[in-house]
Amino acid sequence: MNYFSELKGQNILVTGGSKGIGKDIARAFAELGSNVIITGREEATLTQAVEELKAYHPNCSSIIADIQNVSSVYEMVDETVSRLGSIDVLVNNAGVNIPKPVLEVTEADWDAVLDTNLKGTFFASQRAGKYMIPQGKGRIINIVSQMAFVGYVKRSAYCSSKGGAVQLTKALAVEWASHNIKVNAVAPTFIETDLTRKMFEDTHFYQDVMSRIPMGKLAKPSDVTGAVLFLASNLSDFVTGDTIRVDGGWTAI
Repeated sequence: MNYFSELKGQNILVTGGSKGIGKDIARAFAELGSNVIITGREEATLTQAVEELKAYHPNCSSIIADIQNVSSVYEMVDETVSRLGSIDVLVNNAGVNIPKPVLEVTEADWDAVLDTNLKGTFFASQRAGKYMIPQGKGRIINIVSQMAFVGYVKRSAYCSSKGGAVQLTKALAVEWASHNIKVNAVAPTFIETDLTRKMFEDTHFYQDVMSRIPMGKLAKPSDVTGAVLFLASNLSDFVTGDTIRVDGGWTAI
């Protein structure tokens, strides 16, 4: 059986798709023959990422978008449908974290994290739903975090945003189930990427994280991508409102 073959030719939008987890997700879809649009705020980074994606599938492109701005989010989804004709899968991957002790978190910090991780996810999903409901199908996959389920130091805003996104996933899934729109989430632990390597130069922090993961290692972007592909494919046809934890057992303790 050729798993994921149905993803060939499907129209995919990946927010925050120019680097890290988002880029790996976009590449996997492109390899499977999907038409992929990635979004981000940096034109040069997007251009480079698209060139890499086109090596797998020619119909890949990018849109500059600010996930914190609702008008920009609406334009992003509208432009996706304008280019591709429809939207089959939305991956809400764009996210931000500003790690600070609780007493040092400013209103600007809080707004930046919540507006990106929760508000942006809601309005991107809302706009995608506008197109998915009439076509009678669609899949929305929210990249959340294990921090939606556990607390951690210097993550008060981040935990709040991701916990909210898990509940949002459930609410959207229930409301749109009758339209054959599946809404799910993937909750990774800390991921080994170029962006996180500097963070893990802090030996104490690295050892603390590792002590909480029973599998004894960090996740890789491909670990998250595997869960996303499952949720985007027919293999998960009866799954909605759920969150797959890709955390090496952290939240099982």
